[in-house]
Amino acid sequence: MNPLEIMDSILIKNGIITAFLVVGIIIWFSYFLSEKLTNGKFHGSAIAIIISLILAYFGGYLTGGEKGLADIEIFSGLAILGGAMFRDFAIVATAYGVNTSELRRAGKVGVLSLFIGVILSFAVGAIMASLFGYKDPVDITTIGAGTVTFLVGPVTGTALGASSEIMALSIAAGLVKSILVMVATPLMAPYVGLNNPKSAMIFGGLMGTNSGVAAGLAAVDPKLVPYGAMTATFYTGLGCLLAPSVLFLLIRFVH
Repeated sequence: MNPLEIMDSILIKNGIITAFLVVGIIIWFSYFLSEKLTNGKFHGSAIAIIISLILAYFGGYLTGGEKGLADIEIFSGLAILGGAMFRDFAIVATAYGVNTSELRRAGKVGVLSLFIGVILSFAVGAIMASLFGYKDPVDITTIGAGTVTFLVGPVTGTALGASSEIMALSIAAGLVKSILVMVATPLMAPYVGLNNPKSAMIFGGLMGTNSGVAAGLAAVDPKLVPYGAMTATFYTGLGCLLAPSVLFLLIRFVH
């Protein structure tokens, strides 16, 4: 075996380590671009997510697969690193940076922001689905749930028996929302008072998308990330509870 074949074999056999290496390079490059091109105003984490989405698209396009870069053998470890276990661990881990005394300060306003955020996002998605010609309550509910977050969409679609195409569309809707939130947050923060833990928790409750909120708040102030991510995590759970039950019954009643 020549050196390239040996290296290729090592990278494939140690897929999870290769995945960490790939992610590390992407993050380093993203923060480099953030510092050199935007002077840190567009956070590196947001750039990293955008680069990852582009790479996932080309990975799926080149292989005809369904897991993006993970369908390429040398990057197969990304399927584990990007799987549900590590995702849920990362979401839960954000809670450890929260000061509980600050969390209590959110009070009723923080709880109210969760319900407003879920219902408002769902309503926008449901209306858009109807405008684009979808009539089946299951389809409308699944797409609406996708605009809540790209996690709530497939959870709701699975519970209601939606087709894979509709669930894919709901995920796409959630990804668009996530990107919009992460890009717009640092631009809008000075105008909405997004500069303290309480406002970060309310913001996380209104927006909900964990990746978008975390990346957006990181660009504003990294210390705010755990607070926004905490309520965004609750938001995802509330969406998974309401979308396939109460909100689905409401859509079915309207239609």
